[in-house]
Amino acid sequence: MYPLKFTPILKSTIWGGNEICKFKQLTPELESNGESWEISHVRDNISMISNGELTGKSLEELINTYGAELLGKKVANLFGNKFPLLIKFIDACDDLSIQVHPDDELARKRHNSFGKTEMWYVISAKENAMLYSGFSKAITPDKYVESVRNNTFLDYVLQHPLSAGDVFFVPTGRVHAIGAGTFVAEIQQTSDVTYRIYDFDRKDANGNSRELHTELAKDAIDYTLYPEYKTVYERVENGSASLVSCPYFETNMIQLSSCSIERDNLDKDSFVVYICLVGSVVITDRNGYEVAVEQGESVLVPASIADVTISPRKNAKLLETYIP
Repeated sequence: MYPLKFTPILKSTIWGGNEICKFKQLTPELESNGESWEISHVRDNISMISNGELTGKSLEELINTYGAELLGKKVANLFGNKFPLLIKFIDACDDLSIQVHPDDELARKRHNSFGKTEMWYVISAKENAMLYSGFSKAITPDKYVESVRNNTFLDYVLQHPLSAGDVFFVPTGRVHAIGAGTFVAEIQQTSDVTYRIYDFDRKDANGNSRELHTELAKDAIDYTLYPEYKTVYERVENGSASLVSCPYFETNMIQLSSCSIERDNLDKDSFVVYICLVGSVVITDRNGYEVAVEQGESVLVPASIADVTISPRKNAKLLETYIP
């Protein structure tokens, strides 16, 4: 086993922009490219290896062949033959619908699925770009239903102005949406279960509104009013800083400019994913296998690789994520 790269799965959406292909230096560019699924084990959207002797094999084939060697014994015990994270880039030129995701218990009961806890790292944000996360004032379940019906739900949702480098943790139950002009990296549980709450009263070409999941969302929403929804973190030059720590994933920011950094993965008992946000690096495992990682690329380091060295070729920023 060696550090693995994947062919991105590009998706055209009605709200998609034109930043992803430029960011990843892909040609030809896909129009209205809203998402790039970087590492995915979602049915009908399974990633394919793009480097080394395993090129052309699917992530599913690797899991079935290597199991805990790829995932880690702990991860394999928890998730069986399922890869538990979905890694994406998302580029919105229009507001996405305001939505919520159910937790594991509710998702399993209703959809035989995992829940969907996620996080966003803002890569870039246009002037006046913002996103929605959490509530701005108290609301009850009945008041929520009423506000959706009388088109005032937006009055209760908190808007956040954005800058590059902002981080938002979005646990299950939290109402949220990415706003126009926002380009993010997203790390989430492997799940595609979403309840649409509010769609800005938009109509399609035939004058029809998209379906809302008002009643399903009612039981899934966390109505708690929290003092802060944006993640505050320390920026560490030539080192690692913790961004998110939750039961589903831990994520660190690695910034490198002048020196290499060694990452010891032996005690994690988990695969590790590196997402290159800025610059480029070379990742070298203990067997001397090297893989170059450019801006916009992601690498999966199998659990059986005890440590890697990350060496910057340009000033670089990477997200590092794994299962705790």
